[in-house]
Amino acid sequence: MQAHRQTQPNNELTFKRAANSTLVVRLAGDWHLRHGLPSSDLVAKQLDTDPRPAKLTFDAADLRDWDSGLLTFLIGVSELCHKRKLPADWSPLPEGVRSLIQLAEAVPEKTGARAEVSHTSFIEELGHEAISYAKGLDDFLRFVGEVAISFARLAVGKARFRRVDLMIVIQDCGASAFGIVTLVTFLVGIILAFEGAVQLQQFGASIFVADLVGISMTRDMGAMMTAIIMAGRTGAAFAAQLGSMKVTQEIDALTTMGVSPLEFLVLPRVLALFLMIPLLCIYADCLGVAGGAFVSATMLHIPLGMYLRETKAAVTLTDIFGGVFKAAVYGIIIAVAGCLRGFQCGNSSSAVGDAATEAVVTGIVYVIVACGIFAFIFNVLGI
Repeated sequence: MQAHRQTQPNNELTFKRAANSTLVVRLAGDWHLRHGLPSSDLVAKQLDTDPRPAKLTFDAADLRDWDSGLLTFLIGVSELCHKRKLPADWSPLPEGVRSLIQLAEAVPEKTGARAEVSHTSFIEELGHEAISYAKGLDDFLRFVGEVAISFARLAVGKARFRRVDLMIVIQDCGASAFGIVTLVTFLVGIILAFEGAVQLQQFGASIFVADLVGISMTRDMGAMMTAIIMAGRTGAAFAAQLGSMKVTQEIDALTTMGVSPLEFLVLPRVLALFLMIPLLCIYADCLGVAGGAFVSATMLHIPLGMYLRETKAAVTLTDIFGGVFKAAVYGIIIAVAGCLRGFQCGNSSSAVGDAATEAVVTGIVYVIVACGIFAFIFNVLGI
C-alpha cells in the first residue's frame, strides 16, 4: 500500500493504494471554503498514475466539519470517475454528503451554466460582435415586417385586441409622461439658449438665440429628446411587461387559444406610442422654446414679445412637421424594440431585467441612427 499526502491548514487529503488496485482517498479535518481546499486535479493525477486503479473509494473516519466546498471537491471527483468509466464507492462518506452528491448527479448541469474563459483573438471577437449586431438588425426588421402585417389587418378590421388595453397604454405613454418630458425639454431649451447666448453676445446678435433654440428644438432636438425619454421610460416598460408574460407563459397561453400575441400585445403598444410621441414632441418643442425665452429674459434682457416674434419668423411649418414626422417614426422604433426584446426574453427573472436593458439600448441606438439618416435625406431634399 502506497500513500501520498496533500495537506491544508485545516484539512488533509491522503491517497492510498490498496492491494486490490483500489485507490483510497482519505479525507480528514475540517473542509471549509474559507480555509482553502485541495483541487480535484490531485485525484486526477493519481487516477492516471501507472498502474491505474480499477476502483475508487473513500476513508472519511477522520472527517470533521464540512460545507459546500467538500461537495464541490467530491463532484469534481465524480466527474473524473465518469470520464474514465471508473467505479466509485461512496458508502464510506457521511450520509448527508452521499445524499447531496446523488441529488447533484440526478439533475444534469445546464448547457452554458459555467462561465468559460475565452481564448479568441481580438479580430475573432470583433467578427462575432459584428455578426451578432447583423443578426439583431435582421431580427428587428423581421419583427417590423410582422408588425406591418398586423397594422394591415387592423386597417381591414381583422386585428384582435382589446380597445381598453389601447386606452391604458395611451394614458401611460401620454399623460403619465408629461412630467419627465416637461423637465428634460425645458432644461434642454435653457442649455441651448445659454450656450448660444455666450457666443452670440460677442457679436451683438443676442436676438438670434431665438432662432437657434426654435429651429434646433422643432427640427431635431424636440423629437430626439422625447424619443430618448420614452425609450428609457416606455420602451423598457414594454420589454419588462412582455418579458414577465413570457416567463409566466401567458404568451404561450394566447397562442394556444388561437390569439396572435403580436396583435393582442404588440399592436396596441406600437399604435399608442405612434400616436402619442408626435403630441409629446410638439409639447417638447413649446417647452424648449419656453426654456430659451427664460434665458433670454433673465440673461440677455430680451422682452418676451420680441423673442416670440423672432422665433415665429425663424421657424417654418416644414420644420415643425418634419420634427413631428421624425417623432412618429421614432415612436414606432422604440415600441418595436421594446416589444421585440420582451418576446426574446429568457425564462428567468433576471432575464426580464436584461430584456429591459437591451430594449433601452436598442431603442436609443436605432433612434440616433434614424436621426442621422433623416438629416442626410432632408439635406438632399433641401428641407
